[in-house]
Amino acid sequence: MTWQIGNVLVDHVCEVETTVQVPDMYPGASVAQLDPYRSWLEPHFVTPEGALTLSIRMLVVRSMGQVVVVDTCLGEHSVPGHERLDDIKGDVLGTLSAQGVDPAAVDVVLCTHLHFDHVGWNTRREGDRWVPTFPHARYLFAREEYAYWAGGGEGFALTFRDAVEPVVASGQADLVATDHVINDELRLLPTPGHSPGHVSLVIESAGARAVITGDVVHHPVQFALDTWSHIADGDAEAARTTRLAFRDRFVDTGAVIFGTHFAGPGCGQLVRDGRSYRFEV
Repeated sequence: MTWQIGNVLVDHVCEVETTVQVPDMYPGASVAQLDPYRSWLEPHFVTPEGALTLSIRMLVVRSMGQVVVVDTCLGEHSVPGHERLDDIKGDVLGTLSAQGVDPAAVDVVLCTHLHFDHVGWNTRREGDRWVPTFPHARYLFAREEYAYWAGGGEGFALTFRDAVEPVVASGQADLVATDHVINDELRLLPTPGHSPGHVSLVIESAGARAVITGDVVHHPVQFALDTWSHIADGDAEAARTTRLAFRDRFVDTGAVIFGTHFAGPGCGQLVRDGRSYRFEV
């Protein structure tokens, strides 16, 4: 599927779509808490049995003559503790090819943060080495984000050595501010908390607006159940503060929200629903 945001085109490449039990994703949460929201959570975001649907996806943005890849999924890396994902990965490079995207023609790769499921296809294996998958692209990493993991920070950047460091060694990495402007239609939005230098991507073109979330929110139910903190949030309280600000910024604005981990169509609009919120696809 291709979405048009003003003059910008957005495609997605879904590498994984799976289900996760509520407590495994949100410790302390319960399936019963989903019940008031099932009318809009089903069928895309929750199964009838109460499991959460989850995707790992890459977004391809075409803007002002540039091809921008946002987040690069798992890639060829097998991640300790997450080996089950190896068996359900889709063909990312094949899907890119079907969409007419040659890795050599990608201009920019933006990683919203450096957790293992957002950097995987930064590199591919070539013999016994990891080399950049997109050989002519500039890779954008937020300066604070890179500094934290390069300094030995603990957390979920489990493939930092193989998926990030080779890009830096190649000279293709740009360490940028969290409000960096890519072009007149694309700019970064600082959304810290899930990780220290986490960013989202705002698209504004010809009067239309969209945002690619990264992991500021993992599942649309968090717009309503805003106390649910994801197991991978580095600073849960900061992540919640950012999530509330994100919700206030985009609710009832008509902006298209592309959820990096949202299942189904992966995008929609956030609207107020009485005293709560609803995500409409």
